Parts: sequence; C-alpha cells; structure tokens
Amino acid sequence: MSVDFINDTVPMTKPPGGFREKDSERRRKWVEETTGTILDEPLPPEADQLRGIIENHVGYVPVPMAVAGPLVIDGTYAKGEFVVPLCTLEGTLVLSMTRGMMAFAQAGGCRTVHLRQELSRSPGFVMDSVVEIPAFIDWVRRHEPLIRQAAESTTRHGKLIRIEIVPLQHFVILDFIYDTANAAGQNMVTIATDVACKLIQEATGHRYYLESGYNSDKKPSRRNFADGRGHAAVMEVTLPKHVLEYMGVTAHAVMEFQQMAQVTSHAMGGLGTNLHAANGLTALYLAFGQDTACVAENAVAMSQAIPAENDGLTCRVTFPSLTIGTVGGGTRLPAQRRNLEMVGCTDEPFASRKLAEIIVAASAALEFSLLAAVVSGTFAQAHATYGRQKKR
Repeated sequence: MSVDFINDTVPMTKPPGGFREKDSERRRKWVEETTGTILDEPLPPEADQLRGIIENHVGYVPVPMAVAGPLVIDGTYAKGEFVVPLCTLEGTLVLSMTRGMMAFAQAGGCRTVHLRQELSRSPGFVMDSVVEIPAFIDWVRRHEPLIRQAAESTTRHGKLIRIEIVPLQHFVILDFIYDTANAAGQNMVTIATDVACKLIQEATGHRYYLESGYNSDKKPSRRNFADGRGHAAVMEVTLPKHVLEYMGVTAHAVMEFQQMAQVTSHAMGGLGTNLHAANGLTALYLAFGQDTACVAENAVAMSQAIPAENDGLTCRVTFPSLTIGTVGGGTRLPAQRRNLEMVGCTDEPFASRKLAEIIVAASAALEFSLLAAVVSGTFAQAHATYGRQKKR
C-alpha cells in the first residue's frame, strides 16, 4: 500500500511515517506546524468531572491515537484542508484512510452536502381498544403547540420540529423529532419527550412507554436507512484516470467489482451498500468523544461509483444517520475536546453539522481505499505488511 503523493499540487503534505518513538514525535510536530494544535498528553479529568459520562470509575485504558490527512473538503459547512484524528486497534486502517484522502486531494478534493439534522424519541401510548385511536390522535394534533411548549421547556437549545403519529395495533407511536443544535442530543430528547408525554397522559388518561423502539436507537433498520436519525450528509468526488492508476485500479475493474458487491449485498439481506463503514466511524467517534454504540445504526451507509469522462469515476457515499455532536457527553473530555478544536468544531453555530461532513468525507476516503485494495489485489498484502507486529 503506497502512501506517496503522485504530484506536488496539494498544499498540505501527508503525515510522516514510521513506527519508532521519534517518528511519533515528528508527527506531533507536523500536526502542530500544520494545524497549530499541540498534541501533548492532556491531564486526565478529575473524577467528579466524569459525572454524566461514566459510573463506578476506576481508571483509564489508553487507546492509541493517530492522524490522517490531508482531507480536502468543499462542503456546506466544512471547507478547507483538515488533519483528522482517529483511534483504532486495527493495523492498516490509518494508512488506508490517509491513502484515500490523498487520492481525493489529488482530484481537487471532495464535495459534501449536509442534508438534515433530526433526532427522535418515539414513545408509545396504550389504548384499551382500537376505537380510542381517532380521538387520541385528534387531541394530539389539536394540542401540538402546547406539547411543543412542554418539551422545549426542558432545553435551551433543542427545538421540537414535528410529531409524527403512527398507530400500530392498539398502540399509538408518537415520534418526537428534534433539532438538537450542536449536541448529539440523546439525553436532551429523552428528557424533553418525557415531560411532553406526562402532559399528554394527564390530559388523555392513556399511559405510555417512553421508548417504543420505533426510532431504532442504536439498532440498524430500514427506517433509519431511509429516513435517518441525527445528521445526514453525502460526499461526492470525481477521480480522474491518473488518480485511479495511482490507486492501482481502472474504472472498468471497479464497476465490475461493484456489480458483484451489490449482488452479494442483496443476497445476504444487508442494509446499505458499503464495504466497512463501521470501521471509519468507530475510529473517528472514539477520537471525537462520540457515543460509539451509535455506530450500530450509523453504519448503514450507501456507496456507489459511476463512470466519469476520460475513464474516470465519480464516487458518492451517503450516511443517512449520524448521531454525533460537539457539546456534551464525551466531548467534554480534554483529549476529545482538543481533537474537536483541531478540526474547528467546537462552539460556533452549526459545528456539529461541520463535524458530520468531516466524518462522512473521512469515512468515504477509507471506504474507497479499501475498495481499491480489494480490486487491485493488494488487500491481503497490506494487512500482512501493516496489520501484524513484526518480530524484533
């Protein structure tokens, strides 16, 4: 797996390589020179600062952190060149992501579009008989402003966008859908929805369960693949023939492999069409202080390549469901906060949307690099070289 540039037209260089301590120090200096971020080991937070993050705290398990780059994006919120931190225990992942990013950079960068931001909590109300459903739905629709006022009274930043009503058997699911601003918002929507549901229960007499499971929280589903939960964003890049040659592939070979991958995806009943979206998401979520359990629902991405002019390819990857934020939770931890600052995603408006685009673009770079490794026949060689510890 080569990680050299094929020309010198990209302003930012790649991270220095090597596995020795002096190589790690060179990379830390490179990050400081490139981004202004000092990667000294941050002091761990005091135990009382971990309230709301973990219980029964006893210590820390160090997880190695790396950087990949240059990630060149022209997006709705993310614009420019980024050095991206990631945490992983899988050899080859960092080099593979870096190779994909460099391919994108050689093509002039990738384009990203933020599509939506909607996080839901879906309580279910119980009817004694199905004949009670119409009156209950009518009450909810007539009193939606009052319900919204109750929900939004619990949060300074969250806004209830709408309530979708789904009757199922003798239950009525109320899918409360929020804009959570820069927060991932899982706790926000839970607390807000509970207050709203108590108001509904008091007025209608129908009991409820705060989470019916309909919103597919931390579970992959066709609903989240179609409608999304959290942020949704799409990445697009056009790779000329010379970039494909650098990756060791041709447009024809990629299209042939894609046909096979789509057939096998249908045969196994998979959700989405991607090779390993969970890999990139997990590494990025750990580095940025996100809830890694959300990878279960967030990895239902769709990737696709189509022929471009002069034997090139246009590649697109859509992530319909990204449950991420830049405030609250693990983003309060010193190292994770520093990593968010490295990519400019902290306190400014729409920082979480910018982070979503960076995560989509970085994950897409890793996705395409693996695609190229499989198509070019270098997949096993790369893992044999970088995925094992060599004997001293």
